[in-house]
Amino acid sequence: MIVTAPRLAAAALLLALHALPASLAAQTRELASTGELLDRVVAVVNEGVVLQSDLEEQIVVIAERLRQQGLELPPQNVLRQQILERLILQEIQLQRAKRAGIRITDENLNAALGDVAQRNEIPLAQLPEALAQQGIDYATYRDGLRKELTLQLLRQRDVIQRISVSPRELDQFLERLKSRPSELNEYNLSHILVAVPQDATPQQLDAASARAADVYRRAEAGEDFSRLAVAYSNSQTALEGGALGWRRGPEIPTVLADLVVKLKPGEVSEPLRTPSGYHLVRLNEVRGADQPTVIEQVNARHILLKPTEIQDDATVRQRLVMLRERILKGEDFAGLAKTLSEDPGSATDGGDLGWTGPGSFVPEFEATLATLAEGQISEPVRTQFGWHLIQVLGRREFDNTDELRRQRAFAQLRESKADEETELWLRRLRDEAYVETKS
Repeated sequence: MIVTAPRLAAAALLLALHALPASLAAQTRELASTGELLDRVVAVVNEGVVLQSDLEEQIVVIAERLRQQGLELPPQNVLRQQILERLILQEIQLQRAKRAGIRITDENLNAALGDVAQRNEIPLAQLPEALAQQGIDYATYRDGLRKELTLQLLRQRDVIQRISVSPRELDQFLERLKSRPSELNEYNLSHILVAVPQDATPQQLDAASARAADVYRRAEAGEDFSRLAVAYSNSQTALEGGALGWRRGPEIPTVLADLVVKLKPGEVSEPLRTPSGYHLVRLNEVRGADQPTVIEQVNARHILLKPTEIQDDATVRQRLVMLRERILKGEDFAGLAKTLSEDPGSATDGGDLGWTGPGSFVPEFEATLATLAEGQISEPVRTQFGWHLIQVLGRREFDNTDELRRQRAFAQLRESKADEETELWLRRLRDEAYVETKS
């Protein structure tokens, strides 16, 4: 079955892109041929309508999907009302998008179709044939995809961009994340359990505590953890050397998660007492996206001059050639940038662009930066913004881990707010719309 294009957002409520099996397509055509599927209006929505044919098609598609998932179908009248409400909300959103001037160009649409083809590992030219084999009309599919992309852009504009995350919220969220292993990482763990009986006597508890402490000391001293597990662990993994294997953050047993977050690879936790006994964990390795990320940053400055009707490209370039000569003879780069540069963002700082990582500038600018030694001044460079003189002030290795972590946390917080905000937004749209359903 064809994998559809970008995942449908919760607010989109668009059902047209779900793959329609050939048998269902045949059903739809059969209904149409018998006159049961007519384009009768089933709902008036502001200045638009929802048609009977759209409603009946979606009923067939969704009912079949529910059956395939092994879910019991609700009564027909309930299913019909649910789907009609979704189509009404979709029509309201499409009208709003049209008024807002949101438009998906053919270029945007073709790029999305290319993604669909790529994810299904077929050439784009073969997509219509692949869809036809499933009973899906290519033109209908394109129209549905255009609607989906339109609704995604509308939600981005009306909901996502309006969600604010305060610095305090972000800091509090990051603090909470510290208390549990990252869901982006995989952790290779080994485990030892020194068990205690359910109704342990004080003497048994003392003996277990002493044994756990002894195992911990020996592991800290360098003894092989797996051999200690075989000899002393009461866990089901004892004969595997205590190996728990690779676990993603959310898959780590809760009782061990608090230990894992405090460990670096190769470290062993101190014994943790629980009702089942004393636990020791060794973090063997970590892999995944939440690892330290070191990038090369460059500190550069530039002077930007822009061609005008009076000064063409050649004239501007020659001006920069002369400025370069003056700087090489001793004039101050920063002083000339403050006086002459036409980049409002950096001119007041003497052209200083600060420390930046890869991908911060347009390709021509980046390519020139890569060729310059520290202190070297480039020849004039043309970009879409004009002509530049560029000087590299320094390079450094920078640990970008915290910044990336904050970016991911911000995205998670915003998305967590997005679902609720989307529902409120949809309710407002629905309440403000004129809707008349036809029996």
